[in-house]
Amino acid sequence: MKTQLPHKESVTQEELVLNLGPQHPSTHGVFRMVLDLRGEMIVGVTPHMGYLHRGFEKLAERRTAVQYQPYPDRWDYLAAMFDEMAYIGAGEALLGIEAPKRAQVLRGIVMELNRLASHLLWLGTFLLDVGALSPFLYTFREREMILDLLMELTGARLTYSYLRFGGMTHDADETWLKKLGAGVPYFRQRLKEYRMLIDDNAIFRKRVEKIGIISGSTAIRYGLGGPMLRASGVSWDLRRNRPYGIYRDVSTPVVTQEAGDTWARYVVRMDEMAVSLDLLEIFLDLIPQGPLNAKVPKNIKFPDQETYFAVEGPRGELGVYLVGDGSVHAKRMKIRPPSLFNLQALSQLLVGSMVSDAIAILGSVDIVLGEVDR
Repeated sequence: MKTQLPHKESVTQEELVLNLGPQHPSTHGVFRMVLDLRGEMIVGVTPHMGYLHRGFEKLAERRTAVQYQPYPDRWDYLAAMFDEMAYIGAGEALLGIEAPKRAQVLRGIVMELNRLASHLLWLGTFLLDVGALSPFLYTFREREMILDLLMELTGARLTYSYLRFGGMTHDADETWLKKLGAGVPYFRQRLKEYRMLIDDNAIFRKRVEKIGIISGSTAIRYGLGGPMLRASGVSWDLRRNRPYGIYRDVSTPVVTQEAGDTWARYVVRMDEMAVSLDLLEIFLDLIPQGPLNAKVPKNIKFPDQETYFAVEGPRGELGVYLVGDGSVHAKRMKIRPPSLFNLQALSQLLVGSMVSDAIAILGSVDIVLGEVDR
């Protein structure tokens, strides 16, 4: 959708059409923006999304329920645990299966670890977009430590294929849990160092404050989610508002900001990392002994029903609408990718801003193109 500022009769300045992008290697041909400029002011924006076409939704109709289990990791490869939970949760809802408590707590642990890793990558690359190199190196240092933990547990660093209907592939041993418990205070100290380095940096504040503003009501109309929505003052988090799994047993603080600008989106994500660290400590105290997997049929068939299951991912509401017909395949599957919904608001975010602010605003959206064009 193209949005333009109204022309003022007194202004005769010529407009320039500028192709901005692709911005980095992962967007080659997949996403670019065409900006209409009047001087240095953005007066119109046309986002071009495509053409990746990996066919994840159609593949669910061609693979059995069990065969499809490794595929969700590829939707949003920076937050694969949430992809797995969305698909597995939808399947469990259709099958009437509930994972044992130990599996639910372990799912919460790996999801919050994955949220931290995703936010750290966003933080480093976002600051790189606005000209800061050092924090990029620091955030990737901590992200590598989290990926080391996930690799030790699952055997993979990016696409884990760790969750299964009714449970997990394998358990976490006490050594791994103690290592994670020792790591939480370390990550909390590093987060404080990030805030000391970034928050009061005059150049950074000038670059991000009061640009890319979107109100709470407009954010709701566009279907925004996650930090994009909460930075505009809307207190909505599925972990609290529609809890699932272990989140039904804990109280999850919801971080909000009122300004709705690029700075507010930065603050919300930083505060969310602190919340994730708190939740990890809670989950480590809660994890019980007991079975890891529920009893699941050997030949899984989705019943002739439909369901929608959503999780609170790092970028917002990640949902799966799943329809069964009694066969081993899904009759239909539809993914609700938060990055796609957040990108819909680009016209609201960019029109009226200076062209030099476009990269910073786009960076604050935190998109992953793998889930935008499915």
